[in-house]
Amino acid sequence: MIWSNLKTKHYAVRERTILDLFDETRGDDFSVETAYMRFDYSKTNIDVPTRKMLITLADDAGVAARRDAMFSGKKINETEGRSVLHTALRNLDGSPVIVDGIDVMPKVLATLERLFIYANEIRQSNITDVVNIGIGGSDLGPAMAVQALSPYQNGLRCHFVSNVDGANIADVLCELDAKKTLVIVASKTFTTIETMTNARTARVWMKKNGGDISAQFVALSSNLEKTAEFGIPPERVFGFEDWVGGRYSIWGPIGLSIMLAIGSYNFRDFLRGAEEMDRHFCDTKGAANMPLMLALTGIWHRQICGFISHAVLPYDQRLVLLPSYLQQLEMESNGKSVTMDGSSLTLESGPLVWGAPGTNGQHAFYQLLHQGTTVIPCEFMIAAKGHETELSHHHDLLVANCLAQSEALMRGRSLNDARALLVDKFNGPELCRQAAHRVFSGNRPSTTLMYPKLDPFTLGQIIALYEHRVFVEGVILGINSFDQWGVELGKELAMALQPIVIGKQTADTKDSSTKSLVAYLHRQRI
Repeated sequence: MIWSNLKTKHYAVRERTILDLFDETRGDDFSVETAYMRFDYSKTNIDVPTRKMLITLADDAGVAARRDAMFSGKKINETEGRSVLHTALRNLDGSPVIVDGIDVMPKVLATLERLFIYANEIRQSNITDVVNIGIGGSDLGPAMAVQALSPYQNGLRCHFVSNVDGANIADVLCELDAKKTLVIVASKTFTTIETMTNARTARVWMKKNGGDISAQFVALSSNLEKTAEFGIPPERVFGFEDWVGGRYSIWGPIGLSIMLAIGSYNFRDFLRGAEEMDRHFCDTKGAANMPLMLALTGIWHRQICGFISHAVLPYDQRLVLLPSYLQQLEMESNGKSVTMDGSSLTLESGPLVWGAPGTNGQHAFYQLLHQGTTVIPCEFMIAAKGHETELSHHHDLLVANCLAQSEALMRGRSLNDARALLVDKFNGPELCRQAAHRVFSGNRPSTTLMYPKLDPFTLGQIIALYEHRVFVEGVILGINSFDQWGVELGKELAMALQPIVIGKQTADTKDSSTKSLVAYLHRQRI
């Protein structure tokens, strides 16, 4: 019933302009502010009755109960029979989290301490470069965070290899000194085909160039047998439990490259930021809950309004990888077509997520955002101040651009206003023609997340905020946000195709397209 009521509401207000909702208080009334950041969703078509219905939707879906079940260690990943406890990795206060009758926190904190000790040892050694080999969550998260927190780096250079394309690892290794390079191999099972292919290539390179494999390789894995076979001693293996999914794993051993880049003190601040967002998510109700309102805004735009995508637009060059990170987080989590009980999802699933940092995006795809035929909700992010105090005028211009874009999306420009701008340059039919090209429909929704400064604590807050947003949306849709069966089929077929590609098997069993492409491939290799 509530879904149909929301659809009816959307139908009733779809022609209403967002600007018509504004009075002196809307900016505050439709924002959520914590001690550390402010989320503004006032530039959307959500009004007080709509917000009330959306909160009722979350209540009816049992978001609070499901949240409490997640934090307490219940096995809410029902298709895999697992708990979902990435939040335990940043539970620095160590309050008990029980899984199968056992408090997991002592082991979590012990592993974290081992990581801190190891990271400090490496930072004080002759190692100058770190190569993190992973894929998906074991690559996107660390790579994004290291880039985002570059002002806090001091010494070690971190490089990331994920693509099985040989160009990726070749381009990274070619300028490094094998004797001064640490290689991190990040794979829970230590069998991930792309990661292990790259790891073996790195091992050959290190041996050939005078490095010590036993001392300069570290594994982030739970498979001690495989890591030993590879040549990595157990003291340089850091495992993690099956209740930590790849795209949620940045907080534990997968974050080793971040620790090495920014130090254990700053990494602890990173965890503290996420922990603080966890507290806020658990302790705050209704419209004052930031992850809840971010999620409900997303539900309104995707499932109710029918907007197929949203753009993530951080006005911070150091967050250049954040759209890609959130792309995996949201699309792998909520890109589902089956509900928890195995029935078909009758609603639209998660949106297409994309974006780029401003102001670069303004000169690339903002034309589509402003004047394209498809409405794309935008999610802006901006820090109140930058790190480069001597370049504060740059940051002032950056902030001005960010705020101006959200205003322009909302306000637009009428034909009459466009004509008035051109009346001194054109007249008659040409004035009308030229003015038509300068019309902006406006009424395009956006949200803005603003925070004091992009530091480790704030980055932890942002990532945890979006993790919880994905969780809430998944609960409301009735899907499992913590499995990814859609990733597996392609991997299975790739394994089956490899012998055909190298010519050890024929392609006779394959479709005509695959068969002819393989034939062309072989002709080109002769």
